[in-house]
Amino acid sequence: MDRLALILVIIGALNWGLIGLFQFDLVASLFGGQNALLSRAVYTLVGIAGAYCISLLFRERTAEKE
Repeated sequence: MDRLALILVIIGALNWGLIGLFQFDLVASLFGGQNALLSRAVYTLVGIAGAYCISLLFRERTAEKE
Protein backbone atom coordinates (compact mmCIF):
# COMPACT_ATOMS: atom_id res chain seq x y z
CA MET A 1 0.00 0.00 0.00
CA ASP A 2 2.87 2.37 0.81
CA ARG A 3 4.46 1.93 -2.60
CA LEU A 4 1.17 2.44 -4.43
CA ALA A 5 0.54 5.63 -2.46
CA LEU A 6 4.05 6.88 -3.20
CA ILE A 7 3.64 6.14 -6.92
CA LEU A 8 0.40 8.13 -7.01
CA VAL A 9 2.00 11.01 -5.11
CA ILE A 10 4.92 11.03 -7.55
CA ILE A 11 2.47 11.12 -10.47
CA GLY A 12 0.71 14.06 -8.83
CA ALA A 13 3.98 15.86 -8.17
CA LEU A 14 5.13 15.43 -11.76
CA ASN A 15 1.78 16.70 -13.01
CA TRP A 16 2.03 19.77 -10.76
CA GLY A 17 5.57 20.34 -12.02
CA LEU A 18 4.32 20.31 -15.60
CA ILE A 19 1.53 22.73 -14.67
CA GLY A 20 3.95 25.08 -12.94
CA LEU A 21 6.63 25.04 -15.61
CA PHE A 22 4.65 24.71 -18.82
CA GLN A 23 0.99 25.31 -17.91
CA PHE A 24 0.30 21.78 -19.17
CA ASP A 25 -1.98 19.44 -17.22
CA LEU A 26 -1.00 15.94 -18.35
CA VAL A 27 -3.82 14.19 -16.47
CA ALA A 28 -6.44 16.45 -18.03
CA SER A 29 -4.99 16.04 -21.51
CA LEU A 30 -4.89 12.24 -21.20
CA PHE A 31 -8.35 11.79 -19.73
CA GLY A 32 -10.49 14.43 -21.45
CA GLY A 33 -10.17 17.65 -19.48
CA GLN A 34 -10.20 18.63 -15.82
CA ASN A 35 -13.92 18.07 -15.43
CA ALA A 36 -13.98 14.62 -17.04
CA LEU A 37 -14.98 11.84 -14.68
CA LEU A 38 -11.77 9.88 -15.24
CA SER A 39 -9.57 12.94 -14.62
CA ARG A 40 -11.45 13.70 -11.43
CA ALA A 41 -11.00 10.08 -10.34
CA VAL A 42 -7.24 10.33 -10.89
CA TYR A 43 -7.08 13.65 -8.99
CA THR A 44 -9.08 12.09 -6.15
CA LEU A 45 -6.82 9.02 -5.95
CA VAL A 46 -3.72 11.22 -5.92
CA GLY A 47 -5.24 13.33 -3.14
CA ILE A 48 -6.10 10.27 -1.05
CA ALA A 49 -2.60 8.90 -1.62
CA GLY A 50 -1.13 12.21 -0.45
CA ALA A 51 -3.21 12.11 2.71
CA TYR A 52 -2.17 8.49 3.29
CA CYS A 53 1.52 9.43 2.87
CA ILE A 54 1.24 11.80 5.81
CA SER A 55 1.23 8.67 7.98
CA LEU A 56 4.69 7.81 6.64
CA LEU A 57 6.08 10.80 8.53
CA PHE A 58 5.01 9.36 11.86
CA ARG A 59 5.97 5.70 11.44
CA GLU A 60 8.96 4.03 12.99
CA ARG A 61 11.38 2.78 10.37
CA THR A 62 12.60 -0.78 10.62
CA ALA A 63 15.25 -2.51 8.56
CA GLU A 64 13.73 -4.61 5.79
CA LYS A 65 14.85 -8.20 5.47
CA GLU A 66 15.99 -9.20 2.02
